[in-house]
Amino acid sequence: MQERPLETVYRPGNPLDLNRTVGFQRRGRHDPTMVLLGGLIWRAMRTPEGVATLVLRASAGGDVHAAAWGAGREWAIAHVPSLCGAEDDASSFDARLHPLIHEAHHRHPGLRLGRTDGIFDALACAIFEQKVTGLQAFGAWRYIVSRFGERAPGPTPLPMFAPPTMPQWQHIPSWEWHAAGLEPPQSRTVVHAARRGEAIVRALSTAPDGDARDRVLTSLPGIGVWTSAETRIRALGDPDAVSVGDYHLAHEVGNALTGHRTDDDGMLEILAPWAGQRQRVIRLIGASGVREERRGPRMSVEDHRAR
Repeated sequence: MQERPLETVYRPGNPLDLNRTVGFQRRGRHDPTMVLLGGLIWRAMRTPEGVATLVLRASAGGDVHAAAWGAGREWAIAHVPSLCGAEDDASSFDARLHPLIHEAHHRHPGLRLGRTDGIFDALACAIFEQKVTGLQAFGAWRYIVSRFGERAPGPTPLPMFAPPTMPQWQHIPSWEWHAAGLEPPQSRTVVHAARRGEAIVRALSTAPDGDARDRVLTSLPGIGVWTSAETRIRALGDPDAVSVGDYHLAHEVGNALTGHRTDDDGMLEILAPWAGQRQRVIRLIGASGVREERRGPRMSVEDHRAR
């Protein structure tokens, strides 16, 4: 017999675009932890109280209706506001510093920076995305999580899975990483991070700012500033995190705000007037629809399973 869900209604104090805010957390169209279907957002998650499935629906009046199943349902329901950006403070943000940002901010007032509070899950997925295409990373994430994660409870529209526990990450066989197509340095980094996972979560949860969070994460072998930023963005909703070292980001920011490509140093200089809110600027550039015309060949996908 299907358990009854725990339900709530979240009433945001600001405009909220649920798809842009929460849908941002999805890792590819076939992410086993997240499904967007029929106006609903489904999330399978691992909480401190156990696995939970959460479903969100925005009403015409702007309210968010939420229901959750599983051992972690109370945690999932309690964190709906933060997932929807309730802790996102844009009071210091000045969109008027650039016309494109001003226009995007005006057109997308409901774009909020939400947080999952799933620190290790965000870190593991960011490691998957190191130095490979999104297609390859998302495929590896789907393979590993579907095989070694836990089936999500509740009436999910498709089979969904919460990510493995930290001990489970440590015991994934080497041949399964190989079958997923993930590079050995990435799998070793995930396993090493999982061994220190509890300490990482505690340290990151108490770190006072982005620099301190970077110091915690980059102290781990195989974790650089890009991986740290990606973790901070998704798990903590960090409004100032910038993914330095990204394959396309500096080019996109330079093109959108100056009309010309730039490198990481140039990107940081361009974003400097928005210190404290640089991730918000990057997200608004994405929402604006402005894209740099691709001039070179696409980054190729290397199949490491053949080695």
